[in-house]
Amino acid sequence: MDLVSLYVDQVGTNDLSRERAARHPEMKIFPSIAEALTLGGGKLAVDGVVLVGEHGNYPRNEKGQTKYPRFEFFEQIVKVFRDSGRHVPVFSDKHLSWNWEWARKMYDTSREMGFAFMAGSSLPVTWRTPSVEMPLGSRISEALCVCYGGVDSYDFHGLETVQCMVERRRGGETGVRWIQAYRGEKFWGALGEGVWPRPLMEAALSRSHTLTPARAGFNDIFPTDDDMRRLVRAPVAYRYEHADGLKCTVLLMNGLVKDFNFSAYVGGFSQPWSTQMYLPMPDGRTTLANFFSPQVNNVERMYLTGKPSYPVERTLLTTGLTAGGVESLFRGQTRFDTPHLAIRYQPAKESTFWRT
Repeated sequence: MDLVSLYVDQVGTNDLSRERAARHPEMKIFPSIAEALTLGGGKLAVDGVVLVGEHGNYPRNEKGQTKYPRFEFFEQIVKVFRDSGRHVPVFSDKHLSWNWEWARKMYDTSREMGFAFMAGSSLPVTWRTPSVEMPLGSRISEALCVCYGGVDSYDFHGLETVQCMVERRRGGETGVRWIQAYRGEKFWGALGEGVWPRPLMEAALSRSHTLTPARAGFNDIFPTDDDMRRLVRAPVAYRYEHADGLKCTVLLMNGLVKDFNFSAYVGGFSQPWSTQMYLPMPDGRTTLANFFSPQVNNVERMYLTGKPSYPVERTLLTTGLTAGGVESLFRGQTRFDTPHLAIRYQPAKESTFWRT
């Protein structure tokens, strides 16, 4: 698999593209998306497209969403497809767009034109500790993720952590009816009132490799509510209900954990079912951010076979949930009904997470 062309929208002081192009002259940088896809000619001249729209200097709207130009880039890609009379598979990194209508249009366009389309993050495909598969056809009554990060960014990763698991329940995915966000004092109030199950929260926390010790010493470092209030900065929760009654929660708890931990009530198990989506972050010495390798493997498989490794409907739904969580916060942390997220699909027979 060769990377033959590149379009870079913004070049910052830490840019890598120019150095890579100088080192690998077979990869050329072009001044536009159309020229990158046609290799400077008039017709599509590549076998696959990777669309990554983030990390640049882009404006934010009044809701705090960064207006990354993923949809605008996608439209330029599709124009080349239409002008060339043919198309190739496309992978779009992370959620489809900050704008739900645009995200839906991206999905609908891929279906209308018939090209393989895949999107999302590394969370569903990275290693798991323990390395377990959610059984297909499971009865799941409640699911939860404890993770870290910000709104309209890593909240998407938490939502994907949950979705790649619960989509495997009996009947497949049925869509989401509503979502409600909690932040700051409303978060702590919801925790105290039992809005989400404490046993699931504790099961997820027990999988964390980065749980901040609640106190000095080696014994009983698991946090109390007072410990969490002291450690966690600006907590955020998303609580939502699927059309079949399944309820899910994502907890962003910066200062308590730095990883993504999943738990669920699964039929046939007497205790909460839990695992961690393992992302070995670079530590400056020996560890590499190797969790991109599983993602690249799945993208390459799509290019070679012309078939997605996992359903893009997952990312369409988590894109809508991310936007819905933002909307709930913007509306004063009130419940936001989501009839537009009546997205039904069946999961792949086997998960695509990286086995050890």
